[in-house]
Amino acid sequence: MGIPTVAIIGRPNVGKSSLLNALAGEMISIVEPSAGVTRDRISTIIRRAEQYFELIDTGGYGIVDSDQLSSHIEQQILRAIESANLVVFMVDIRDGLVPLDEKIARLLRKHELDVIGVANKADSARMFSAAGEFSKLGFGDFLCVSATNNINKAVLLDKILGKLESLESTRPVEPVMKIAIIGKRNTGKSTLVNAMVGSERVIVSETPGTTRDAVDVRFEKDGKTIVVIDTAGIRKKSKMADSIEFYSYVRATRSVRRADVVLFMIDATVPVSQVDKKLARFITEEHKSCILVVNKWDLAKDIAVTGDYEDYLTKMLPGLKAVPIAFTTATEAKNVQSVLDLAAEIFKQTTTWIPTAKLNKAIETIKAEKTGATKRGKGGWPKIYYATQIATNPITILMFVNRPGLFEENYRRFITGRLQSMLPIAEVPIRLLARSHRNRV
Repeated sequence: MGIPTVAIIGRPNVGKSSLLNALAGEMISIVEPSAGVTRDRISTIIRRAEQYFELIDTGGYGIVDSDQLSSHIEQQILRAIESANLVVFMVDIRDGLVPLDEKIARLLRKHELDVIGVANKADSARMFSAAGEFSKLGFGDFLCVSATNNINKAVLLDKILGKLESLESTRPVEPVMKIAIIGKRNTGKSTLVNAMVGSERVIVSETPGTTRDAVDVRFEKDGKTIVVIDTAGIRKKSKMADSIEFYSYVRATRSVRRADVVLFMIDATVPVSQVDKKLARFITEEHKSCILVVNKWDLAKDIAVTGDYEDYLTKMLPGLKAVPIAFTTATEAKNVQSVLDLAAEIFKQTTTWIPTAKLNKAIETIKAEKTGATKRGKGGWPKIYYATQIATNPITILMFVNRPGLFEENYRRFITGRLQSMLPIAEVPIRLLARSHRNRV
């Protein structure tokens, strides 16, 4: 990617996620008082003037994780260390020097890394003198900061950029497509991400709810940069155990909004649930281009055939009936390449500009069919005079009509379905707007 990498390393709950958010200037990592919220590597690109670097937030080193994921978390930390040009080693000034800090210091020395020591939670200058004891760790004086109060944030950024000055720092390539993977817990989302990218980029575990944050993973395919967003598994609101799960849900829905294509993962081994139906409604309401990815098909193919299962999904998720369906076994990377190719095709459809003449020819055909519309008393019949496309992703079509109030939901759905069948946009949603022709400018 041509830009340096900086990893924030430290024991649990010293404020690593808060520091990433502070330096990025936005909420990227979940910040929660409980230790061990960050499990995967969360990263973001930081820019100042013409200098860029990738900042990585890691899980707390030495965490005793309630879901027995400690070894996975440590593997992710080690991968971050191995790929880093610079490490920000973070300690908690209020706790003072603890044995786990010394253990991390030994690990960093072993890897012979360039390290900036940072003592966090120094909320006032009176606390700064307490940072002296951290010099015993062998990385010089630790800079006192407060990630939550932005104390010495600019000083730290200067130090980071100073250390990276000699390294090449080109503007990162803008991704051609962002893909969000969503679904309920334990459907295989992280396994699919790793199969796409070809590496253990996100933690994969049999424990439901392993991914708590939305993790952006950049990778190259056919010379193009793609970002795939792995999101937390969703469950019923009534069963959300804590605020971490609530934040995870909010992040997942935000990821859907910023994605170009959504991969909605369905577990073939269990019936479609209320959570699946809720996510389908959300995707429909947001007019998001989507692929239904039926995972764990190896475990279900003996009890169902693809055609029957497609009919079942259409019945259970009627709002997504035009959406293409892919059957995968993510653990064996089966059909993963075809899912990526399908995502590229869906992206092509949703970014299509339809020539105005071609669009209005389709509209004339719909009008001539004289079906779908209903007369509304004295209001008369709905009439379309002219239509034009005003946006892509989602494809947005503005119709100039006699009276917008006559265009009921059923008729709009009928028009949308006919446009999808006549134009090269059969599998993506259309946002249909109606405006009185008298207001036309």
